[in-house]
Amino acid sequence: MTRDPVCGMEVKSPSNYRSEYKNLTVDFCSASCKATFDREPEKYIAKPEKASKHHQHPAEHGHMEHVHAAHAGHGAHGHGGHEHHAMMVENFKKRFWVSLVVTIPILLFSHMLQMLFGLETLQFPGDLYVVFGLSSFVYFYGGHPFLKGLFDELKIRRPGMMTLIGLAVTVAYVYSSFVVFGLKGEIFFWELATLIDIMLLGHWIEMRSVMGASRALEELARLMPSEAHLLQSDGSTREVPLAQLKHGDRVLVKPGEKIPADGAVIDGESSVNEAMLTGESTPVFKKSGDHAIGCAMNGEGAITLEIQKTGKETYLSQVIELVRQAQESRSKTQDLANRAAVWLTGIALTAGAITLAAWASTGEPFAFAIERTVTVMVITCPHALGLAVPLVVAVSTAISARNGLLIRNRVAFERARKLHAIVFDKTGTLTEGRFGVTDLLIFDSQISEKELLTLAASVEAHSEHSIAQGVVRAAREEGLTLIEPKNFKAIPGKGAEAMVNGKRVSVVSPGYLSELRIAIPPSRTEALASQGKTVVFVLSDQQVLGGIALADLIRNESKEAIEQLRAMGIQCMMLTGDNEKVAQWVAERLSLDEYFAEVLPHQKSDKI
Repeated sequence: MTRDPVCGMEVKSPSNYRSEYKNLTVDFCSASCKATFDREPEKYIAKPEKASKHHQHPAEHGHMEHVHAAHAGHGAHGHGGHEHHAMMVENFKKRFWVSLVVTIPILLFSHMLQMLFGLETLQFPGDLYVVFGLSSFVYFYGGHPFLKGLFDELKIRRPGMMTLIGLAVTVAYVYSSFVVFGLKGEIFFWELATLIDIMLLGHWIEMRSVMGASRALEELARLMPSEAHLLQSDGSTREVPLAQLKHGDRVLVKPGEKIPADGAVIDGESSVNEAMLTGESTPVFKKSGDHAIGCAMNGEGAITLEIQKTGKETYLSQVIELVRQAQESRSKTQDLANRAAVWLTGIALTAGAITLAAWASTGEPFAFAIERTVTVMVITCPHALGLAVPLVVAVSTAISARNGLLIRNRVAFERARKLHAIVFDKTGTLTEGRFGVTDLLIFDSQISEKELLTLAASVEAHSEHSIAQGVVRAAREEGLTLIEPKNFKAIPGKGAEAMVNGKRVSVVSPGYLSELRIAIPPSRTEALASQGKTVVFVLSDQQVLGGIALADLIRNESKEAIEQLRAMGIQCMMLTGDNEKVAQWVAERLSLDEYFAEVLPHQKSDKI
């Protein structure tokens, strides 16, 4: 049985998360553990017995600085990293509730609070030892993440919030323990317990707020298919995991399947939907020699692909890496809080030392000076800072989510109040991300627009192509009754045909008409093509009945939103992977200030 060197858990799918290190092949139970190993491989190879528990994070934990990674190029689906983070959230939740319950009797039996609220009747012989026992549990159980963070931050010489919290609770616990067993002074167990409760609550809230970004990365990783049809030398195929694919392998991609990795088409023709990856709203026709992107959806034809990129080389893996880096970005407020924590730690130690020296120099008993020193150091730890920052993050994230915003870069979010321009994506943002019928052209006076749409939709009803679905959707929205087609046949890259009411009806591209040498007056279609619309033609027994123009439908609310933003003095632009004509048409319809077309996802940050 293989065990993960980072967390020690059983590795159930070895090929899913794998690293190569010094000629060693190392397998992990999750993408999260793999990412941890990749940062510090020597730590786990040299001393695997020091592997931490699955709930623990590396030394750079700081103020809940979590790393979310997905190794999409090897068939990972992102579940490991997401589940690992979910376990961390549940861990903090459990520690908070358990510590909160135990804090109640600590408060009730603390003599200082009893005096403040007139509850001296609750005192009984040995009550201080009960409070000591309960407080010890809260200190070691509830305070474990902060104590570990204290040692981790000191180990790398980067004191932060964990150092400040750990120092405060440790000073309070050690001093109060001495008081219980004979030292003269006040007990701070109630302060210790409430501080730990508040900090646990703050970290739990903060971790919950960032789960949305983790899910976004998980959804990206899910785009990758789990297996590929590897072609054998005898022409047969064998199902293999993506991790086993290598450069030069040839795979068969069947209609309706996802392309397993980046490569070149060497046989077959098909339309490939790359909208999720490039923003290209129209399926791209692929033939021998064309490049295909892994995770794109194959259309109606089977194609043979020669693998050119695997693992982290693939296009999707690069996109996932961009998202992962964005998720790791920290809030300016969080950074400010950590910087403040460094100063407060120094202030607490300095103030404590000065207090001790000052009272000792006045001739007061040492116990008296120690009590004042501990008081100063405990007060210096900011309860509000530890809770305020997570609450700001959580509340802002929740409000944004309710309004449809997913925050991936908190620094950018905080700077949004100073915006002068907004750059929108097109597909699925300004547009609906699906084809809709915009125009109907009649070339035969014997047929009406509804009859033309009925014939086309009847043929396309058996096709999975996005254009076909747009035609069928338009017919159903018009309430038209479709006719059951017979002998349906897909024409790869060009359309489809079937027998409808005893006639051969075809719904085809302009290229198919060119092959048949059927001329169409350019004046009828040039205006539509100039708007970036896709025009398909409906034929009956090789006679052109008419044409149907389709486009990625603009969202009804897009124009209103852009008008409101421009009224606020904000320039509105569009950045899309779609072609120039489509981008220009959308920009003109929405009155955008500027647009950029044919920009791939990995190029968009450079364009910004």
